[in-house]
Amino acid sequence: MDQDTIGVIGSGSWATAIVKILTNNSNNINWWIREPEIIENILNFKHNSLYLSSVEFDVGKLSISNDIVEVIKKSDIIVFCVPAPFLSDALVNCSSEFLKNKIIVSAIKGIVPNYNVTIADYFNQQFKVPYENIVIASGPSHAEEVAAEKLTYLTFASQNNEIATNVALKFACRYIKTSTSDDIFGTEYAPVLKNIIAIACGICHGLGYGDNFQAVLVSNAIQEIKRFVDAVHPIDRDINSSVYLGDLLVTAYSHFSRNRLFGTMIGNGYSVKAAQLEMKMIAEGYYAVKCIKEINKSYKVYMPITDAVYNIVYENITPVIEMRILADQLT
Repeated sequence: MDQDTIGVIGSGSWATAIVKILTNNSNNINWWIREPEIIENILNFKHNSLYLSSVEFDVGKLSISNDIVEVIKKSDIIVFCVPAPFLSDALVNCSSEFLKNKIIVSAIKGIVPNYNVTIADYFNQQFKVPYENIVIASGPSHAEEVAAEKLTYLTFASQNNEIATNVALKFACRYIKTSTSDDIFGTEYAPVLKNIIAIACGICHGLGYGDNFQAVLVSNAIQEIKRFVDAVHPIDRDINSSVYLGDLLVTAYSHFSRNRLFGTMIGNGYSVKAAQLEMKMIAEGYYAVKCIKEINKSYKVYMPITDAVYNIVYENITPVIEMRILADQLT
């Protein structure tokens, strides 16, 4: 099998952007899309009609299927882009044997609900994929900007530097700069936490807090992220590098951020359910905050921002009250 054969799992904005990136360096991308109507649209019109419709594909480079087992079997490197809450359902017909000797790349910034584990832990525990065969793709990278070919920096983390470097080369192109890391746990947990922080930023924005308070919130947030990732995986890392701080900033401030939008709607008075229905997209932070709250029972890290978001979205505490309490805890 061609060692450059890559499979992409998912059909949303980030999956669509990643397929666009990968076609710069490969003439053979296997792409799993669940919805037959999206497949038909791409094959007939060269666009994903539901996500990033401005992106035009060279369909000659794509082998698209709604059979996930087929795509996995045909691919050596498999990039997962489905939202974390849907990952276990997508893999329901897959076994450990199908993923044996595969390189798993997670482009998912979330935690698998019900399991309360990161994507790397999920593949390791449920499918026996060695951590050395897992790569975490992260960094400040809105799909909309990637689609527009705006300069973007991605970090690929793996305990096997050779594998991380190889995967990074697959993504590197004119508008994608890449680097590698060995911090697979920090580069997974930090994006999960930044989605929660973005919800808090959105809530504050919806409530009418200004830029001054948002700056304090975000500066406290990176300290909260550092406390947690240092407790979970205490290694020497620079929390101010782009894969941590940069990813937090872009999600906390950008109008492309679905987690910030979700929070803004709640701050504007929407119920959680109403916000979810109107967005028609997944705000990973909603699921993540419940998982992190549960995981933190073991570590007991001081996480006032995470606690505030949890109280609002799961305990139905009034955002005005909860944010006043949080404001007294920030420095």
